[in-house]
Amino acid sequence: MEAFGPWRLILVAIFAGFLHFQGSCSSDAAPNYTFMQEATNAPPASYYDYIIIGGGTAGCPLAATLSQNFRVLLLERGGSPYGNQNITNLATFTDTLTDTSPTSPAQSFVSEDGVVNTRARVLGGGTSLNAGFYTHADPEFVQKAGLDLDLVNRSYEWVEKVMVFEPQLRQWQSAVRDGLLEVGVLPDNGYTFDHIYGTKVGGTIFDKDNHRHTAVDLLQYANPSRLTVLLHATVHRILFKTEGQSKPAAHGVIFKDGAGNEHRAYLSKEKGKGSMSEIIVSAGALGSPQLLILSGIGPAQHLKSLGIKVLLNQPMVGQGMADNHMNFIVVPSPSPVEISLVQQVGITRLGTYIEALSRIDFVRFFGLTTPTNETTPETTKSALETIERLQNAGMIFEKTIGPVSTGYLKLRNRNPDDNPMVTFNYFKEPEDLQRCVNGMKIIEGVVNSKAFSNFRYPNVTVEALLNMTQYLVKNIQPERSNASTFDSLEQFCKDTVVTIWHYHGGCQVGRVVDHQYRVLGVDSLRVIDGSTFIDSPGTNPQATLLMLGR
Repeated sequence: MEAFGPWRLILVAIFAGFLHFQGSCSSDAAPNYTFMQEATNAPPASYYDYIIIGGGTAGCPLAATLSQNFRVLLLERGGSPYGNQNITNLATFTDTLTDTSPTSPAQSFVSEDGVVNTRARVLGGGTSLNAGFYTHADPEFVQKAGLDLDLVNRSYEWVEKVMVFEPQLRQWQSAVRDGLLEVGVLPDNGYTFDHIYGTKVGGTIFDKDNHRHTAVDLLQYANPSRLTVLLHATVHRILFKTEGQSKPAAHGVIFKDGAGNEHRAYLSKEKGKGSMSEIIVSAGALGSPQLLILSGIGPAQHLKSLGIKVLLNQPMVGQGMADNHMNFIVVPSPSPVEISLVQQVGITRLGTYIEALSRIDFVRFFGLTTPTNETTPETTKSALETIERLQNAGMIFEKTIGPVSTGYLKLRNRNPDDNPMVTFNYFKEPEDLQRCVNGMKIIEGVVNSKAFSNFRYPNVTVEALLNMTQYLVKNIQPERSNASTFDSLEQFCKDTVVTIWHYHGGCQVGRVVDHQYRVLGVDSLRVIDGSTFIDSPGTNPQATLLMLGR
């Protein structure tokens, strides 16, 4: 077992670097949102013009917007992000992701591919958990979606006034940026939200005091007299009227509060208050198809196997699930490294985006671990002699565009609190594997660049870093190689694939919803979230989701 000692020292050193971060701040106090309350306070039945299921990245701006003219109910299965220091402070970013308690804001799941992942269970959704990077969708995405460009830009601005800031690049992030430029990811586009080829600095939802701002902050735009936000409200089923209808029409929901009590909320048109009332599902790429299936909309055979009455045979619900593959290299540094989340990106023409993190607790961030039953490879011993003495490190990673490879989602049971089964089929299509290899080659170039030379040990080869990363990554893929040392970038990509949490699909436009996001085959029901995406927009989807909700 002595051979494993250096690896443990590496992890101890990385933890030490994380804990020495200067600038941790106390959690922000909650705003005076009089419309936000626990679902246990809800009446047995209530009526609203719009019912939104899911208070996440799209749900919050959607609720704020609709409340200007309508009575709106926003149902969120999690709690408030305010008062939770792990959410608010950049320094405790990984603590939220690794919280596995039943009430955690981050509900972990493992895809059928064996990759550990997370879904949000908190008001604000992914904006309460993510690394904060803010950048607009690529123009092609907006064009394909048929969105009005002027309205898109005004919606972005509406968001940015409240929750987006310019990051302050320090030495390590600057070295990564300069390394990207040195290896040809050109031009230098400076600080911009635009999605354009080259290297750029994007926005962040962390302010100058390293405090997170979430989609919940956008509720300050809401009309407080017309909005009700219920926390710990888990929707079990959407209710439909079928008698006297040309097609089923959504008219209410059944939800349970934190104490298990059942409540019902109905659209106000049931009481003669107009014809525009709708239910809008914004429960995320896992939650939205899951809820449609629980409500009787989905593949008929799958519904019958769960004992769910078929309202509408819709075989495309749960299809087209995709997760942007991510692979990375851990780079220990001889020079002091600041703590930073994603601040800049290289947008390449090779099907990949290059980004970086530094001096976070990335062992916990990606569920990394130490080997327990293998001998340390000879090729990494010289690297280990250096690495075991380090207190700081960073990682440079690539995110695959698209991806082309897709999978599907199915339910395990009828419990809405349980994670569905989802298969992403990582690298099923050779094009995605080639894109990963392209990205890893660019990362190798950055690590070897002159611009980055102060932040890597000259006697530690890239191959040694690949070996170390390969041993640290924890996933449980059934087809993972048992190779003890680095073999090829193709195999490295397969063995070390992790998620960047940009999974999407399941209720896609043109397949489950139309271009106005109305669910095909029924009335008064829409889906507005990442489940509607065919591709993940740009390098990060959060700006697009915030814009779409607005």
